[in-house]
Amino acid sequence: MPEELKMIIITGLSGSGKSTAMAAFEDAGFYCVDNMPVSLLPDFLNLPIKKEYTGLAFVMDLREKYFLDRYERVFESLGKTGYRFEIIFFEADENVLLRRYSQTRRFHPLARTRGVLEGIRLERQKMMPLRRIAGQVIDTSNYTIHELKSRIFDIAREKEKRIPLRITILTFGFKYGLPNDADLVMDVRFVANPYFVPELKPLDGRAPEIQNYVINRDITHRFIEKYTDLLDFLIPLYEKEGKAYLTIAIGCTGGRHRSVAIACSIYEHIKGRHGWVHIVHRDIGKDN
Repeated sequence: MPEELKMIIITGLSGSGKSTAMAAFEDAGFYCVDNMPVSLLPDFLNLPIKKEYTGLAFVMDLREKYFLDRYERVFESLGKTGYRFEIIFFEADENVLLRRYSQTRRFHPLARTRGVLEGIRLERQKMMPLRRIAGQVIDTSNYTIHELKSRIFDIAREKEKRIPLRITILTFGFKYGLPNDADLVMDVRFVANPYFVPELKPLDGRAPEIQNYVINRDITHRFIEKYTDLLDFLIPLYEKEGKAYLTIAIGCTGGRHRSVAIACSIYEHIKGRHGWVHIVHRDIGKDN
């Protein structure tokens, strides 16, 4: 296999978007194989592979009966022989997975003799050791198909020799739960809430009126200054350590006003100083 080819192992929970991810990698020029038996991976990598491909992507999960019993040995062996690869673990909220299975009417691989919910919970338990060693965990609960494809395109375009730190700013509402994939979580509920101002309540944090209400306060200015100073200190250290992805979560009560307004300001700061940054508003469209 040409050394410059990037190799991705796509794994995770059934219904979490692995097929969408594989399609996106394929569109990005990767050679992709779905439901690849992990024991056959070393033999496959010995095949002549054309240099025209951007990289290789293999979907591996519980559809293969012996996957969990064999992946550790195979991955360790590949690492010792010089192969470099990244494991991307996809997951989603339990209720989201249930809804997706209800909509598609597909079978869950562990629900042949049990209910779908029990199958989802059992799979999450069985896959936990693999999740712990993954280079990146992507929670697709609040991604649209287009947003997920965009995220995969960003990963596909990364250079193997020097992977820049990819920063995601994620806004959320505490009433809907903490985001599972956050590295840093900040609570901004100390800021005055525009939710209680009748003319501002229908707007969200991207509106100029909300920006003015939230940002143009001494306490907000001081917070943003101190928090961005902390990020300016941490981000180079994460890059030096070799961290590839950093998710900064900013939360308020409903994830619609304060967190969004403040996150937009932090986004502009990071964009101007640290390069690539992506912003996702998880709960902005929910009924607050």
